[in-house]
Amino acid sequence: MTISTARGHDWAMVLRRQAARTADGQPTGRYTDAFEVICRDCGDDPRWAYRNVPHRLQRIRGPYWMEAGVAAYEAHFEWHEAPGAVG
Repeated sequence: MTISTARGHDWAMVLRRQAARTADGQPTGRYTDAFEVICRDCGDDPRWAYRNVPHRLQRIRGPYWMEAGVAAYEAHFEWHEAPGAVG
């Protein structure tokens, strides 16, 4: 599971802590206790605030509590790995 959003790293999906606010695509201030799944293969962008993401991507993102977030991340990853899956 990828847990970093550092620039320059090649990743397609990440489980990250959900920011309370974003400005210019970057988390600012505090974080919530919720987590979200960001999947670039599905067209999501980590710079987008949750409220600006299409509903289709909001359903993937969550929010999730930690244990449910890990399960959602793993299930989404397996869905991409399944034969015939379309991103």
